[in-house]
Amino acid sequence: MAEYTFFFNPMSRAQIARWALHEAAVDYEPVFASFEDRPAALLEANPLGKLPTIVHHRDGRDHVVTEAAAICHYLAEMSAPELLPQPHEKADYFRWLFYAAGPLEQAVTARMFGWELPPEREMSAGFGNYERALDAIEGWLASHDYVCGDRFTMADVYVGSAIDWGLQFGSIPQREVFEAYAARCRTRPAYQEGKAIDGRLMAEMQGGDA
Repeated sequence: MAEYTFFFNPMSRAQIARWALHEAAVDYEPVFASFEDRPAALLEANPLGKLPTIVHHRDGRDHVVTEAAAICHYLAEMSAPELLPQPHEKADYFRWLFYAAGPLEQAVTARMFGWELPPEREMSAGFGNYERALDAIEGWLASHDYVCGDRFTMADVYVGSAIDWGLQFGSIPQREVFEAYAARCRTRPAYQEGKAIDGRLMAEMQGGDA
């Protein structure tokens, strides 16, 4: 049995987890989950049927991890300590990892669905407004090559995916800082390996050439 079971669909946030799995260089078994018919094993592990979901088979037990940001950090903790933050990097690491999973995603989702908050209600939302949410992460990346400065960590898998996807799908504007950061992330061999796998699978699903 592989060390990890990875429930995925290439047309989902599971792409984030695949990148993280490759950064951690772990042995994993991929289990495809269609959107129409979720495998029973996935629903047993995660009743919501959400993707990605991983199961870590360790010490005779199955440890289920859901939520892409949590999966990224868990993989670093368990299998890739070199991608964890150093003590002086922890504040930046956790700040921006959870910022991307919270306020940034909320802001992008609200904009995508056309949910506009009146200015007097912005304090009630976790992200304020779309422009301020983007300005905050742009300001940080303008003076830092990666989340923790000049060193790539597992936080960059999640933050990098958020920026990379946003640029590709138009939910994040084509700002120079975002383009430069995404370009740095795309040079990672693990990013390229994961994207190649998911790209082939999506082509097969869509009836294109693998």
